Amino acid sequence: MAGLMIKDAAETPIKAIKSHYNNKLSLIYIKNRLHKIFEKEINSPKSIFIKVKGGVIDKIASFVAGDIDRACSVGIAGETASGKSTIAFDIISKIQEFADQYALDNIITRINIDDYYYDRSEMVKAAGSFAEFAKNYDLDVPEALELELMKKHMKQLLNGESVKLPKYDMSGTAKRYDNFLPVEPSKVIISEGLFALTDKIVDAFDFKIYVDVSRNVQKERFYVRAAERDLGDSSDEVYENAYRKAQVYVHPTAMKADIILSGEANREDYKRFISEIIELIEEVHEMKSHTVSDMSRKLLLQ
Repeated sequence: MAGLMIKDAAETPIKAIKSHYNNKLSLIYIKNRLHKIFEKEINSPKSIFIKVKGGVIDKIASFVAGDIDRACSVGIAGETASGKSTIAFDIISKIQEFADQYALDNIITRINIDDYYYDRSEMVKAAGSFAEFAKNYDLDVPEALELELMKKHMKQLLNGESVKLPKYDMSGTAKRYDNFLPVEPSKVIISEGLFALTDKIVDAFDFKIYVDVSRNVQKERFYVRAAERDLGDSSDEVYENAYRKAQVYVHPTAMKADIILSGEANREDYKRFISEIIELIEEVHEMKSHTVSDMSRKLLLQ
């Protein structure tokens, strides 16, 4: 028994050293791969990227490799009808597919900033319709949302606590249901909305993304949405107000973004790029069983 204990004690440091070097090699490999994936997309004729800030790729690598061993948070901002919600859903969908394939629980959680609009259902009733309400109540300023509550929920999830998120009725009632959706902590927390990168909540995010779009495309998309929400003859006024307020409260937040995406890029190009990142994450799972020499060979083959 004593001999076995001595043997185990001698092996433990060796295993720890091997694990340390294997982790370092994994991080180097992941960084190299990520830089190649990003550079390929950045240099493509119809790139999904407008800007990628220096250092952000290495930070992504640190999370993927597990060098930063905690949940990460992603904030996606952009003007109305920029495409931020679509991009967020595509990211979530691809990551969830990966999680389902490997039977992984609590991998990604979405927090919709729009769900934090204050309840104004009584004001809608008093106005007679949402269209009339929208003429006199400004939904396009940060003060229309309880951003402090959203930030609190984000921090609770990042600290490993379960929370109950609100749900805002976007059908035209302006009703908010509090403590509506129970959510467990996850590896990735993604949040999107007009004001994701405003001062009140921007520091809650590890990665800050802004989605940019031309006014013509934005306007076309807005009027499709306005018809779906039955804004009627108030559509013009609502759009002009949204556009003006965005120039004050939303567009300037692009300066805080780590990544600026094109809201006009082909959706399939987004999915393809996300798939490439997911393929790398799948490799990371396989790396867990690689030896130092295996990792060295993989680096030499890059």
